[in-house]
Amino acid sequence: MSELIAFIGVGNMGNPMAENLMKAGKKVKVFDVSKKMVEKAKEKKLDVVENLDALITNDVTTVITMLPEGKNSKEVYLGDNGIINKVSKNCLLIDCSTIDIQTSIEIGKNATEKGIKMIDAPVSGGVMGAQKATLNIMVGGTKEAFDLALPLLKIMGKNIFHAGELGSGNGAKICNNMSLGITMIAASESLMLAKRLNIDIKKVHEIMKNASGNSWPISVYPPLPGLIEGTPSNNNYRPGFSAGMMNKDLKLANECAKQAKASTPLGSMALEIYNKFCEEGNDTKDFSAISKVVGGDAWNYPID
Repeated sequence: MSELIAFIGVGNMGNPMAENLMKAGKKVKVFDVSKKMVEKAKEKKLDVVENLDALITNDVTTVITMLPEGKNSKEVYLGDNGIINKVSKNCLLIDCSTIDIQTSIEIGKNATEKGIKMIDAPVSGGVMGAQKATLNIMVGGTKEAFDLALPLLKIMGKNIFHAGELGSGNGAKICNNMSLGITMIAASESLMLAKRLNIDIKKVHEIMKNASGNSWPISVYPPLPGLIEGTPSNNNYRPGFSAGMMNKDLKLANECAKQAKASTPLGSMALEIYNKFCEEGNDTKDFSAISKVVGGDAWNYPID
């Protein structure tokens, strides 16, 4: 049987991921409930179908999902029209959504009971990473399922990690994004302090990139404009990774910490800051726009 990939969820991340698979010569068909995203997929010459019944056919060999929340993944896989009851035992399931660990395990358990191989494979790197196929992909599942998925994952990402058993991919992603949320706030505070001290921010940024204060938000994704070209801060904070999605991931981290009885005071504080930011109507802006909250009137730039 020739390889056929069914891709569900072609939003800001899923669209370029599916496009990269197509460019690599893979036969891909896609579906999304959003008409806007469907139109964007058509613009990329992706093969769009109208519903899940048309998407999940007997000849599908791999299903990849990229969905917003655990409830979406659960509905797509386990709902009344769930794909686990549609695919053959030879079909590989790859959920690239960032969701809670328990839902990931529940979906995987249902797949395993039917003899279907599945991995959770959330990604990190934002829209730029998805477009450039430089995503970091964290995988949970059996070694056998991981090895089967690896050729496809290498098309969509650069650094592929097998974190452990099913659910470990989402666990690793949640830990990573809690740190990212914290360090983005830290980077914003540091650069805003430099502004208030009347020190050239570009010089401080260059110093931090080469000193012990370096971090991913400093070296790759700075929260202020004029520092690195191509970043959301230079594009009116059009999202590569939205504040709403960061807020969601910080909530997942906070829930995990409570379940594990782990103390995460900085993670909790980051959640409070992002939650307030989103409640004020900024959830669709890039998460680096949090610098506006941190800086107050120290930096005069719009995020509207």
